[in-house]
Amino acid sequence: MTQGLTDNPGASVTVELDLASPISSYTIVRADETPVGTADFVVIPGASEERIFFHTEVCQDFGGRDLIALLVSKALTDSIRENVTVVPLCPVFARHLRVHGDEFVANGGVFRQPIPDDIGVITRAALGEA
Repeated sequence: MTQGLTDNPGASVTVELDLASPISSYTIVRADETPVGTADFVVIPGASEERIFFHTEVCQDFGGRDLIALLVSKALTDSIRENVTVVPLCPVFARHLRVHGDEFVANGGVFRQPIPDDIGVITRAALGEA
């Protein structure tokens, strides 16, 4: 799934979703197909699917273009549409939801605070044990 957007200076970028196991990601890609940032997460299936967002990064050369904001916005918009609970282990997602959490919930989003077990889930996924 992709979505065409523009960054702060007006350059064309695309946000692509790669649902993989054990680690999935949203990737922001320039028009020349160069990936310049990712928001990584692990999917926890269940009655209410959860996505633990644990790492978000944009190449330093592209700082100041609001690319992280585009990644976070796309991930949170998708979570509302797909009825997914967001777990903001990543500081970028945690900060965004600390400031905009009420708005996110008012728009139909659901999130919960991380718990120690979430770190174990991420560790197992990173080691390929998930």
